[in-house]
Amino acid sequence: MQALSWVCGKKEKTSSNIFISKNPANFQKELRSFAAATPLQIREAIQKAQKSYLSWKQTPAPVRANMIAHFGELLRQNKTELSRIMTSEMGKPLKEALGDVQEAIDTCQFFASEGRRLYGMTVPSEMPQKELSTYRRPVGVFACITAGNFPVAVPSWYFVPALVCGNVCLWKAPEDAPLTSYYFAKLLHAAGCPEGVFQVLFGGGAGSTGQWLVEAIEEGGIDKFGFTGSTEVGRRIGEICGRHLISACLELGGKNPLVVMEDANLDLAVEGALWSGLGTAGQRCTSLGNLILHKKIKKPFLDKLLKKIAQIKIGDPMNKQVMYGPMMSEKFMSDHLSNLEKLVKKHHRVLTQGRMSKENPWPHWVGKRSPEAGYFCHPTVVDQVKPGDEIYSTETFGPLFNVMTCQDFEQAIHLANGTGYGLSSAIYTQNTFYIYHWKEKISSGMTSINNSTTGAEAHLPFGGNGKSGNGSRQSGIWVLDQFTRWQAVNWDLSQKLQLAQIETPQIRANLNFRIN
Repeated sequence: MQALSWVCGKKEKTSSNIFISKNPANFQKELRSFAAATPLQIREAIQKAQKSYLSWKQTPAPVRANMIAHFGELLRQNKTELSRIMTSEMGKPLKEALGDVQEAIDTCQFFASEGRRLYGMTVPSEMPQKELSTYRRPVGVFACITAGNFPVAVPSWYFVPALVCGNVCLWKAPEDAPLTSYYFAKLLHAAGCPEGVFQVLFGGGAGSTGQWLVEAIEEGGIDKFGFTGSTEVGRRIGEICGRHLISACLELGGKNPLVVMEDANLDLAVEGALWSGLGTAGQRCTSLGNLILHKKIKKPFLDKLLKKIAQIKIGDPMNKQVMYGPMMSEKFMSDHLSNLEKLVKKHHRVLTQGRMSKENPWPHWVGKRSPEAGYFCHPTVVDQVKPGDEIYSTETFGPLFNVMTCQDFEQAIHLANGTGYGLSSAIYTQNTFYIYHWKEKISSGMTSINNSTTGAEAHLPFGGNGKSGNGSRQSGIWVLDQFTRWQAVNWDLSQKLQLAQIETPQIRANLNFRIN
């Protein structure tokens, strides 16, 4: 089977720069070979997108949305198969993969009706025989790079509304999930997406297709850019887009705080912290970073939490009992182990750490193979972390989170906001004073009360502030502002030049009138 580098519809092209998608739970198992799309292929894809845009933007919005409805139905019919491919390719437990695909189905269901609600407004004019109105117009060619941790849900957040709004899309698929991305594209084309309207480019990041796609901004032809990934890369993309007056949609990293106050339901908070910190092996932008515990409940809470962690099952992600599976790739495992070596200091108290092996096993391992066959790591809880520690404000992206102590509510807010990130957050409390002021003072773009830091719904805005993004939002009606530009139309039917503000008719009034 040929290695694919570019999928634009019926046509699939190849190149010679080959990389292989492997199963991270058993890296000896190769799934399919892919190739990095070349700079020349990227230019061809942009040119094809520009041509396709001319017809796609003129396709009625309800018709475009009907195609998205077909896509959602195909995702539903292929949900199990696509989820199993995802689990095999990037290691997310099957139950989470099913949720990943369901998020995309929900997104399709929401935006299938938005094709009939791309509303503008009629506005009263201050001049006679004159009509004012506003329209949403598509932006144009949208290029996007996404990460491999949510290989179906996150692309749907970008591309479903972008296509409904009349844009054409170029996607540099994540190198950690190219096979999942391939079938995402195949299902979208099967749903009726015209050739050239949605194109997939395969390859890596720095020194490969991702870098070349970003550099293509300098050459023109790209009207909008989206990126899900690290803050460092997001800054560079935002800088390049800014030079060319292109609006970037940046969904970046997080160091998400979860606060447990003295009056919290501890059992509920433990479940939330466990899921926030270790779901998807901590490889989420919304994963728990800093667990901030009120001094009065710190000891009983940690006792409960560590007892729960000691009981979780880790291993084969196809097994329904598994809490988490492998890291997505050798790179992510290597980065995680490097963080443990560099960021954990002598004054920290560490639960467990390191790569799993026969010599360093997990007591509740689930799987036919040894953990050494894949990229498996122990859960790690680092206690006694202080605001000055590097680990406090560094996104670690693995099964690792910190524990901090707060004396009161104000200190909890200070610790929660102090990292510079502002993606997600959570607080566990029954106190309405805490809840009210938490919502007001927390700097994150998303927050939960008595729930975890993770978990998005398709009709709420998703995105962060500070180092977590540039204020752009995905999902819900708010994302429409990312993929449309407002056009104001001034239609004068008077058959003469009318000058607003200068010749505006005035009603005469006696402003000196007083009641005797």
